[in-house]
Amino acid sequence: MRLGACAVRVFGMVALAACLQTVAAGVEARQAPAGGAGARAAPGTLLDWQPLPNAPEGAAAYRVLYRSTGLRGEPIAVSGAIIVPGGPIPPGGRPIVAWAHPTTGVVDKCAPSLARGLYRSIQGLGEMLARGYIVAATDYPGLGTPGVHPYLVGISEGRAVLDSVRAAHQLAKPAGAAPAFAVWGHSQGGQASLFTGILARSYAPELTLVGVAAAAPATELATLMMADLDTSGGKNLTAMTLWSWSRVYGAPITKVVTPAALPVIDELANDCIETIVDVLERRGPSRALDRSFLAVDNLADREPWRSLLARNTPGPLPPGIPVFLAQGSADNLVLPRVTLDYRARLCRAGSRVAFDLVPGVGHLSIARDAAPAAIDWIGDRFAGEPAPSNCGAN
Repeated sequence: MRLGACAVRVFGMVALAACLQTVAAGVEARQAPAGGAGARAAPGTLLDWQPLPNAPEGAAAYRVLYRSTGLRGEPIAVSGAIIVPGGPIPPGGRPIVAWAHPTTGVVDKCAPSLARGLYRSIQGLGEMLARGYIVAATDYPGLGTPGVHPYLVGISEGRAVLDSVRAAHQLAKPAGAAPAFAVWGHSQGGQASLFTGILARSYAPELTLVGVAAAAPATELATLMMADLDTSGGKNLTAMTLWSWSRVYGAPITKVVTPAALPVIDELANDCIETIVDVLERRGPSRALDRSFLAVDNLADREPWRSLLARNTPGPLPPGIPVFLAQGSADNLVLPRVTLDYRARLCRAGSRVAFDLVPGVGHLSIARDAAPAAIDWIGDRFAGEPAPSNCGAN
């Protein structure tokens, strides 16, 4: 089903966001497709779609709206993009790679599917399409659709990723989607990728997850947030998390933030991060947040923040799911030692982990620099090759 009246409107960011909001508002009244025994549409049901312009050569791209599950188990609408390569369909169908994007913001206008640089933002997109993979790129809840984005909320991200794969199967039926999929993400998207691996078996048992690839994933949130407060990026991450969680969880932000910092946090929360220019422009407001913008010494010392940080810190994955982790040695936002500690947890739990420490690379560049190795690794998982592991290495 296409976007109806929305499909004939211009592709401008504001107009399209309004269209998606209008569609999402009407989603709750829709019934499940025939055969659903009158129940609401199942998670992953493709609700609406619209062609996207300027797709990579030979490919077709679509902005989509699909059903997912909210934090209280309620049905919600999530937007995203699905990109289907051209060329002959391979025997067995086209594998799917779910791309989980890094931080773009916490309000609905910050959806990657609305951004001019969508295709550039999906690291390794050209190579994935060249290999014949369908790419499903969720926006996550609250980005591109009404409501607050549950920023760094693992279960929300993981469900949205899994349901984007389900939606891709429906959209790409003529293109022959295969049951196997992998997930590949960076930073916030690295956290989303790990939670996808944790949730896949229980939330989407009909899908076949062959591997999880993550670049500089947000893992131990309490450590990362407090260690990063001396950097502009760290202040941004903490401010957006506090802003989002105060709304999606009802956690009392005024108990942990000084009154003078609240207007700056609101300003940061309402700006998007699409390009390096956006990152640089946020340095001004970020400088207004010195380390003392928190009214507590450590968020992990105060409830409900301590429990929320623990809840959204990914634990080990089921040991049968192989993992690729990439980390830049010069990353001062997701610290190398934190990713190394998480790698050690995975190894102790029996996971086969391929760990790639990239010398001299910082946070913004690691997904770009690690994409060739990550996609090679994903290709081997689709081919059924034994998963490598360097768990015993330093």
